[in-house]
Amino acid sequence: MKSSKSPARKLSSAAIKSAGAKVTLGMVAEACGVSPSTVSRILNGTAVVSQEKRDAVDRAIAELGFVPNPIARGLAGGRTFSAGVVTQAIDSPFYGVALRGIEEELSQAGYSPLFVSGHWNAKEEQRCIDVLRSRRVDGLIVLTGRLSDEALRKLAKEQPVVVTGRSLKAPGLYSLDFNDFEGARLATHHLLSLGHRQIAFIAGDPVHPDAQERLRGYRAALEAAGVRYKASLVLPGKFHEESGLMAVERLIDSREPFTAIFAANDQMAFGAALALHRRGLRVPEDVSLVGFDDLAGAAHSVPPLTTIHQAAHELGRAAAQSLLQLLSGQKPTAVLPEPRLIVRSSARPL
Repeated sequence: MKSSKSPARKLSSAAIKSAGAKVTLGMVAEACGVSPSTVSRILNGTAVVSQEKRDAVDRAIAELGFVPNPIARGLAGGRTFSAGVVTQAIDSPFYGVALRGIEEELSQAGYSPLFVSGHWNAKEEQRCIDVLRSRRVDGLIVLTGRLSDEALRKLAKEQPVVVTGRSLKAPGLYSLDFNDFEGARLATHHLLSLGHRQIAFIAGDPVHPDAQERLRGYRAALEAAGVRYKASLVLPGKFHEESGLMAVERLIDSREPFTAIFAANDQMAFGAALALHRRGLRVPEDVSLVGFDDLAGAAHSVPPLTTIHQAAHELGRAAAQSLLQLLSGQKPTAVLPEPRLIVRSSARPL
């Protein structure tokens, strides 16, 4: 019985590859016996054809080594199969993991992410969004940031938007908000349960909603335990290591008594640990320390850091899933998991 595959077609494929010729959509159509428009519609996901024809097109694409042009696909189907992502710092240990989650989820769906950094500046974020829109991205993911809620609502009228770190509702917009209040309450309660009453708090930048919620959770835990809130035990921070180090140096120099420190993120906790080490104080023998985020380095610090787990990778995947659902006309359903206390070795009973 003769093979159903045409020998001439095989020879044509080999000849094309050996000659280094550019494989066109028309060549794919000729190889599998359908029209170029049918191949185009199959690639764009708009064709109503038999599975047999889809399989034939897939085989021809594989044999010929055809690479679809995303710009051409966008012109034909009204999409570029790209998504704009506004982060705040590409090199952030937390947001870097979230970006990996976004990339993985979008890639599985045939989309390419375009990453830009807003640097916690509303004007810069708006400039980034203008650049991404000039590239005709199909939708946008905004990781927290400083843009106003009203600006995001307005943007969502023009194309799908997913924003993290906020609780916001609007047509064409979906928000994913982590329970920062509960995370901070859990961290502070853990130190209280170990007998600590003089608990210093290294706060984040007060203009960030998550920083405000973490301070509120700290105060709520103290109040629930009947411990008086002392403003002198609250130190300003900027969510990076150096600010944690400087905060603890100021705290020690102030001679304000403390037995434990809760830092509003792991990066500041790492800086705090270094400041304590420089001043001859041991963690946890002299001072207990708790962070927030559960970065990869938290489990490998010395001693391993007790912290609040915030799933950055899952946040990225959930944001990408939500954008893909908006693009397909579906209502997003993703929710972020509740915060969890990860007990390691940096805090001990008083």
